[in-house]
Amino acid sequence: MPLSEEELRLLEQMERALAAEDPKFVSALQGRTLRQAARMRSLAAGLVFLGGIAMLLGGVMTDAGTVSVLLGALGFVVMLASAMVGLAAWRGHQVPDERPAGPDALFDFDDHPHRFEAIDGGRAGRVSRPKRQRRPRKQGTFMQRMEQRWQNRRDQGGY
Repeated sequence: MPLSEEELRLLEQMERALAAEDPKFVSALQGRTLRQAARMRSLAAGLVFLGGIAMLLGGVMTDAGTVSVLLGALGFVVMLASAMVGLAAWRGHQVPDERPAGPDALFDFDDHPHRFEAIDGGRAGRVSRPKRQRRPRKQGTFMQRMEQRWQNRRDQGGY
């Protein structure tokens, strides 16, 4: 349901007041979208991956002994970590289509592909479990109970 003219005017007034009061907060809210952030993260991970390949090849091609082995291993670890970060960014933030920004865009669910609907069920159909009986309260402190156990074992000839 769209906002009325009065509500739109009040919303614009509140936005202007917020921008005047805290411009740093407003600029933080107008940051990158999820898709742009994921794209930048994937690109950075790809560049780091290429750096890891260079380190690995540098370690293989040099003949410096232990240093070359460490450089090659470090290059492999860098490649592995950047591949994990890049794939997570590439897979995790694939937004189907970005919704247009507007005052009522947050509340318009008619064309959203992942729509949640109410289902029948809930507490009425649940089967109640029988309640567990509480154990009797133990007598004494922890150390007193341990000493009693030790005494019982010694009396029975266990230790």
